[in-house]
Amino acid sequence: MNRGLILIFLSVFGLVTAQQGPYYQQFAKYSMDIDVDVANYTYTGNQTLTYTNNAPDELKVVYFHLYWNAFKSGSMMDQRAQNLGKNGDSRLHKGGVSTLSAIPKNEEGAQNIHWIKQNGKNLKFEVQETIMKVILDTPIIPNSTTTFTMEWDAVIPMQIRRSGRNNREGIDLTMTQWYPKIAEYDYDGWGTFDYVGREFHAPFADFDINIKIDREYIIGAGGTLLNPTEVKGYDANAMVKVDGGNKATWRWTAKNMLDFAWAADKDYTVESFPILDGPKVYYVYQKSEKTKFWEESKPYITKFFQLMNASFGRHVYPSYSFIQGGDGGMEYGMSTMILGEAKTLEGLVGLMVHEGGHSWHQQIMAYNESMRPWMDEGFTSYYESIVMNQLFPPAQSAPNPFLGSLNNYRNFVKKGIEEPAVWLGDHHDNGTAYSFATYVKGELFLVQLGYIMGEQNLSMVMKEFYQQWKLKHPTDRDFMHIAQKMSGMDLQWFRHYWINTTKTIDYAVKNLRHEGNTTTITLENKGSVPMPIDFSVLTKDKKVVNYQIPLNMTHTWKAKDIYGDFKTLDYWPWTQKEYTFTIPYGKSQISALGIDFSQRLADVNPEDNYVETK
Repeated sequence: MNRGLILIFLSVFGLVTAQQGPYYQQFAKYSMDIDVDVANYTYTGNQTLTYTNNAPDELKVVYFHLYWNAFKSGSMMDQRAQNLGKNGDSRLHKGGVSTLSAIPKNEEGAQNIHWIKQNGKNLKFEVQETIMKVILDTPIIPNSTTTFTMEWDAVIPMQIRRSGRNNREGIDLTMTQWYPKIAEYDYDGWGTFDYVGREFHAPFADFDINIKIDREYIIGAGGTLLNPTEVKGYDANAMVKVDGGNKATWRWTAKNMLDFAWAADKDYTVESFPILDGPKVYYVYQKSEKTKFWEESKPYITKFFQLMNASFGRHVYPSYSFIQGGDGGMEYGMSTMILGEAKTLEGLVGLMVHEGGHSWHQQIMAYNESMRPWMDEGFTSYYESIVMNQLFPPAQSAPNPFLGSLNNYRNFVKKGIEEPAVWLGDHHDNGTAYSFATYVKGELFLVQLGYIMGEQNLSMVMKEFYQQWKLKHPTDRDFMHIAQKMSGMDLQWFRHYWINTTKTIDYAVKNLRHEGNTTTITLENKGSVPMPIDFSVLTKDKKVVNYQIPLNMTHTWKAKDIYGDFKTLDYWPWTQKEYTFTIPYGKSQISALGIDFSQRLADVNPEDNYVETK
C-alpha cells in the first residue's frame, strides 16, 4: 500500500474509532399504565416516552427492544440454542432439543405493538423480531426532546430464561424486559443487539409505572412504591383499594435507571431493613422452610452494602429489592430476581452479593454489557470475591481472596477451548468459554492490575473511576485512562493481551547458581503475555526479602504494595526470554525462593515458579 493510501486509511479509520468532542448520553422518561390479566398471562400497556437527544447527531429513526418476541419456536434465540447444542445454555437446550421449540403456540412470548406516535402523529414501524425500527415523522435534532406514545399488548412467555410465567419455584409472574424499551444511542450508534439470551443495554431513564392486577397479588419491584397503604404486603394497616372489578393499582416510581423490573405472586412476603448510609433493602419472597436462609442473610447483606460503599463508592439509589423470581439470578434497576431456595446460607448470600454487586457495575456504572460483558460481570465478580472472603473467611488463612478464580482459570485454559473476552456477549460459541472470558478473566483483569501497579493504586483507581463515571456509560478505554493517569504506567499492552487474545502468562525459575554468599538466578518467560515479576526469598531465619523486576513496557515502576517492601531491579525487556540477576544470599541462608509469593499472578503453570533449598 502506498503512503497516500495509508494516510487516507488512517484518517478514515481514526474517524470511526476515536470519539471526537465532549461526552454525552441520552435520556428517557417513561410513563406507563399496565393492566394485567393473570388468568390468561397477558397484559395491555399504554406508554408515553419523553426522549431527549443529547447527541450532536440528528436522529431520523429510533429503535426499540421487544425482548419477549424471542420466546418462541423458530426465533433467533431458538436457532442459537439449536446451533450451540450442549455447548450452549442448559436452560435453552435440554435432551438434544431446544426448550424454546417446545413452547405451545398459545404460550409463546409476544409484544404486539398496536401503534406508535411522535408528538401525536402516527409513525411507520417495522418489527424485526426483538428489534423495532421506527421511522420518525420529524427528525430529533441535537439538544431537543420529543414525545412518543404507544399502545401494545403482550403474552407473558413461559419462564425459560429470566422472564415469564410460573418459574420452577412457583412464582407466578417475573416481569423483566417486559415493555418496549428504547435502545441506547451513543458515539458507536444505536445499540440494536438482537436478544438471544444474554445481556442488555439501555439509556438512563425515569419511570412512573401504574400496574393494575388482581388484588390478591403482591408485587416486588425495583423502585419506590407510592401507595403502600392501598395494596397488599407493604403496610400492615393497608386497606386494599380496588379499582373496579377485583383489581388494585400499584403506583411505582424510579429515577435514573436503565430499566424497571417487577414480579408478582399471591404468596409473597415482604420484609425490609435499613442500612446505615445505604439503601433500604426489601426482601420479597415465598416464606417457607426452603427459604429459611433469607432471614439469616440480613446481617450479611447489611455488611455487604457497607463494604461496597467503602471500597468502591456509595450506592446512589434509595432502595434495593431482592426478589424471588429468577432462574438463577439476574440484575435490574434497584433490584435482582433470584432463586429463593438455597442449600446453604453461604450459597444464598453469595448469590445476593453477586447480583447486588451489579447495582454498582451494571446499573450505576452502566457498561454496555452486550459489547463488554467482561466489565460488568468481571468487575462484579472481583468485588464478590473480596466481600465473600470477609463475610465467610476461609478455614485456612489465604494470601488473597482470588485463589479460587485463579485456579479455575488455570484448569480451564488446559481444556483448549478459551475464547477472547473482547467478543460480544451473545456471540461466544461455547457457554463455558463465555463464562470464563466474561466472569473469570474480567475479574482477573483487575487482579493482574493490582499485581502490576500495587493494590493501593488499584484501590484508588477504582474509587476515582466510580466518582468520575457513576450514572454514565464508561468503556474500558475510560477505565484505562484513569488507571494510567493515576499509576503513571503504560498499561495498554496488558489490556490488549488479556482482553483481546487468549495468550497466557507462564514464567519459571530456570536455573540457580550458588557461589558462597550469593545466588545467581535465571528466570524464563515461557508464555506469550509479558509481565513484571515479583520475586521473593524466604531466608532460614524466616524473613521474606522481596524484589521487583519491572517490565519495560510500563515505563514507570510500582512504588509500593501491601505484600511488603521490595528492592527494584533492572527492567526486563518484553522481547527478552530470559532474565538473570544475583542476590546476596547463599544456599545455606535460603529456605525457598520464587516468583509471586502473593499468589496473584495468573501464571498457568505456577509449579515451576518456586524452589525450596534443601
